[in-house]
Parts: sequence; structure tokens; C-alpha cells
Amino acid sequence: MVDSSSLSDASVVAQSLKDKDSFAVLILRYEAKLDRYVRRLGVANADDRHDVLQDIFIKVYRNLNAFNASLSFSSWIYRIAHNETMSWFRKRKARPEGHMADDGDEILGLISGGESSEKVHLEESDRAAISEALERLPQKYRDVLVLRFFEERTYEEIADILEMPIGTVATLVFRAKDRLRILLENVGYLYGHA
Repeated sequence: MVDSSSLSDASVVAQSLKDKDSFAVLILRYEAKLDRYVRRLGVANADDRHDVLQDIFIKVYRNLNAFNASLSFSSWIYRIAHNETMSWFRKRKARPEGHMADDGDEILGLISGGESSEKVHLEESDRAAISEALERLPQKYRDVLVLRFFEERTYEEIADILEMPIGTVATLVFRAKDRLRILLENVGYLYGHA
């Protein structure tokens, strides 16, 4: 048997279409990444995230035939993850919750305008202030910030994931950064940090 760790995502998808056991490779590759992404979108409870992840992988498996191998599998699975997470919120009439900045030590560089932000050590109170500000942003802004700065996706990948033009992504990222900066200034956070 071929070592599947060296295969591209598209090759594993093709293999999974022939042998359903090969789908486990995709789960292993993406489970931790998607768990982190779903948490960053605001599903704080681990059991709820497990449910959302299960729905994501079921949907991915059922739609493997629809995957276009000339496109990025990563963007495709993130789009499904985004859509399933938003559906989960709608079904429960819930709002995002949790601490989205738990591991976002680069957020201060983001706010000051740098896309190649410097690493900053954040205290717990810093994380709480940033998480609260992120949670107060409208969903469309939170989505692009999470994908761009926490998931480190390119504008092209974000456009694929959110199914919107690249120009719209750039505009949303600019506006989101500005809104986040204003929110943090309003709570007095930036005065001692930026």
C-alpha cells in the first residue's frame, strides 16, 4: 500500500472515491485544523464542535464526487466547514461565543496595520479584551479576520471559501481591521499597547 501521507489531497480524494477507508487520511489531515477554525468562528463548547465536525466530514464524504480536482481541496473543505458552522448557529438560534483570540498573538500587528505582524506575548486580560472585540464584530468581518490572520489564508483562498470576489474580500478585511481597532480603542485597550 502506498504511504498516503505523501499523497496530495486531490490524490487522497480520488483514492477515497474507490476505497472509503482512505477517507480517514483526510480526516486525520484536517480534523485539528477544522476544530480550531470552528472554535475561532465561535463554537466554544468541545462537544458542540465535535458535532459540527462530524457534520462537516459527513458532508465532505457525501460530496466527494462533486470536488473539482483542479481546485484547492483545502479551500473546498474550509467552505464546507464555514457553511456547516453557520448552519449550526442558525439551527440553534445561537450566537458565536468563546475566546477567539486564545492563540492569536499576532492580533496587535493586525490592528496597527501590518499584515506581517510581529509576535506579541498577550496576557490573559489582553486575550479577553481582543476576544470580546472580535465577538462584537459583525459576522462578515469576523469571518474574514479569522481566515486571514488566524488561519493565514490568502485573499484568493478566502474568496473561494466565502464564495465572493477577491476585491470584496480585500474591502472586508480593511473594514474589519478598522472596526476592530475602533472597538479596542473604545475600551481603552490600544492606548497602552499600540
